[in-house]
Amino acid sequence: MTGDTTVSGISIGILGGTGDQGKGLARRFALAGHPVLIGSRSAGRAQEAAESIGSGARGAENAVVATEADLVIVAVPYDGHKALLESLRTELAGKIVVDCVNPLGFDKQGAYALPVEEGSAAQQAAAVLPDSRVVAAFHHVSAVVLMDPAVEKVDLDVLVLGDDREATDTVQALASVIPGVRGIYGGRLRNAFQVEALTANLISINRRYKAHAGVRVTDV
Repeated sequence: MTGDTTVSGISIGILGGTGDQGKGLARRFALAGHPVLIGSRSAGRAQEAAESIGSGARGAENAVVATEADLVIVAVPYDGHKALLESLRTELAGKIVVDCVNPLGFDKQGAYALPVEEGSAAQQAAAVLPDSRVVAAFHHVSAVVLMDPAVEKVDLDVLVLGDDREATDTVQALASVIPGVRGIYGGRLRNAFQVEALTANLISINRRYKAHAGVRVTDV
């Protein structure tokens, strides 16, 4: 499946687009020719982030982005995740909402996965947004790599999870518009916990090897 045929022209809104991960994804999608809207609590901060990316990206408050974008990526810190989505339930109704939030804690031993009452951040999003099509994806993408102009191809498979086949197909195609990236179906939304939690392992790998590690799936 190629990105161009199925997702050409889709506008992408990124809630939390002023953070490293959100901004990195915004940059790559804008470079691939997609209309990109960066969301933040502050329209000014969102506009600054959009200007730093260029390629036609625009910035606005989260509610405006949630309303205007065809597809919305949630890249906010976990502690503000549930409240933000509850506040945007109406704006996000009927849309594909891609959750890439990793519920992690940090202590002297490093990163570790936090328990989530609903099972995972993605399942929490689905519970809060019953009228949206929630997909989990983009958890293991290095913001440093996404923002690095010297990196033309990103060496990464993006695991895409969800219960709506058309929605997961769309997000797989969207992942594949980033050069070097493949979108790989990774199961139902109920299996999102271990994908989110794996980020803690990757952080440990990065610290030990001074790397920006990603995941590749073999034999697919």
